[in-house]
Amino acid sequence: MNREVTLPLIVDDRGTLQVTAADVSKLLRTVGGRWLRLVEAGQDGLDEDTVATLTIELAKLADRIDVACIAHSSGGTPR
Repeated sequence: MNREVTLPLIVDDRGTLQVTAADVSKLLRTVGGRWLRLVEAGQDGLDEDTVATLTIELAKLADRIDVACIAHSSGGTPR
């Protein structure tokens, strides 16, 4: 999975973020964690490797959101 995702920051006319990075990051990581727990519980129809890969990608996306929001709030440009 080498596709880049552009993360738009939702800001108002004063530059204030409308969604906190902490809330979005927590949501993404929570979804991945729940998927992993379902696999560990033996939930039918879930492929362990696929769930692991998706969980890793969600965590990477959460990290990118954190970095983008930190850069925004500090006046920098995300890398």
